[in-house]
Amino acid sequence: MSFRLSHRAEPGNPWFSWQYVRDNSDTILTALGDHVSLTARAVLIAALVALPLALLAHRFRPLAGPILAFTGVLYTVPSLALFAFLAPYLGIGAVTVLSVVVLYALLVIVRNAVAGLSQVPPEVREAAEGMGYGRWGRLLRIELPLALPGILTGLRLATVSTVALVTVGVVVGRGGLGQLIFAGFQNNFYKAEIMTGTLLCVLLALVLDLVLAGIGRAVTPWLRGAR
Repeated sequence: MSFRLSHRAEPGNPWFSWQYVRDNSDTILTALGDHVSLTARAVLIAALVALPLALLAHRFRPLAGPILAFTGVLYTVPSLALFAFLAPYLGIGAVTVLSVVVLYALLVIVRNAVAGLSQVPPEVREAAEGMGYGRWGRLLRIELPLALPGILTGLRLATVSTVALVTVGVVVGRGGLGQLIFAGFQNNFYKAEIMTGTLLCVLLALVLDLVLAGIGRAVTPWLRGAR
């Protein structure tokens, strides 16, 4: 995705310029919207893949080590190398960016979900069995609700890291706000452009983290009572 930028020379090349923001508001909003879309889709896909893996690791303990090791290995691969490896097969665009970002988010969500499920007290499980809950009933009605804080922590961490990682997608033409940052380096180190993209990335990460924290408080009212 390419962006048209309108530059007007300013003395001193300041780090922030309202003039730049006004002249390029449409471009900035387009980049921000693209960044939000890529982040939301990546976290959603990662959650849909990671949560079943976490449940599998929790239910069949011998699989926990291999699953965590596999996702951990993926997390250690440099992002630029992964983009370079996948781009020839998936093409230049959103599919490649989503594939890379999802792979990096898996470890964070899986590890926190497994930790949350493992922290359910054994006596709670025994009480659920005594009340007649089967394996799946106990998982859905007891264990998953109690593991929600850990799962949501994983989602929050994955979301924040995804906001940052999406910017690297500029190497395949879909970096959202990374397009602004990269364009600033191309345009004779245009500081206002670089800083605008950077600040919006930070603010987006903070806003999404606060939204998820609010959702977490809403779906775990018993924790508010405990506090």
